[in-house]
Amino acid sequence: MTVLRPVRAGNAFEETVERLLQAIKLGVVPPGGKLPPERELAVRLGISRVTLREAIRALSDAGYLDVRRGRYGGAFVTYRPPEPDAGAARQAVNAMGPDELADALTFRLAVESGAAQVLAASKLDDAGRALLLRRLDELNAAGLDDYRRLDTAFHLSIAELTGSGLLAATCADARSRVSDLLNAIPMLQVNLDHAAVQHRAIVDAILAGDPEAAGRAVAEHLEGTAALLRGFLA
Repeated sequence: MTVLRPVRAGNAFEETVERLLQAIKLGVVPPGGKLPPERELAVRLGISRVTLREAIRALSDAGYLDVRRGRYGGAFVTYRPPEPDAGAARQAVNAMGPDELADALTFRLAVESGAAQVLAASKLDDAGRALLLRRLDELNAAGLDDYRRLDTAFHLSIAELTGSGLLAATCADARSRVSDLLNAIPMLQVNLDHAAVQHRAIVDAILAGDPEAAGRAVAEHLEGTAALLRGFLA
C-alpha cells in the first residue's frame, strides 16, 4: 500500500486522485476489492475526509469505483485492465512517444535494480523472507487474468521490504509509467515460463545476500521485458 502515501497540501485533490488511480491501476486494490475505510484512508493520505470524498466521487464518475452505502458499503474497484493486445501496445507506445518510453524503461531499470541490491545487502528477517517467497509463489500460481497484478505485487514487495518509503514510492511510480503498456503485451506461456526462472533468480540472489547478483538478475529480467515489447512493436 506504499502508493497510498501522504499527498502535498497544495494540490491535495489532484494528487489524491492520482494516488488512488495508481493503486487501482497497479492492482494494489484488485478488481472488486474495497478501498480502506474512509477514516483510515484520509489519515494515510494526510488529507481531509472532504477532499477524499471528492476524489472518490471523481473516480466513481469516471468508472473506476463503485460507491456503495450502508453497513457493507465502501468504495469498490470496478476498473479492469483491457485484454492484452499488440495493437493496444502500439497505441500506448505512440501515446508516450519513443523518447518518453525509453526514459520510462531506463528509470524502471535503475530503481528496481537498485532496490534489489539494497534488499540483498540488508539483513532480511524471517517475516520479510517469508513475504518475498509468498509473493513469488502467488505469482507462479497466477492465472492469466491475475498475472499482471501479482507480478506488480512481487516487484513492488522488493522495494517495500527495503524499509525505504521513498524507494518503494519511486518503484511504484516507475511501474505506473509503463503499466498500461505492460497490460497490453500479449502473454505467451513460453515468456511466462522464462519470467518465472528470472523471478526465481532475483529471489535467490536477494536471499543469498548477493547485491551484485540481485541487481544483475533484475536488469536481465527487465531488459528481457523491453526486448519482448520491441518484438511486438516491430
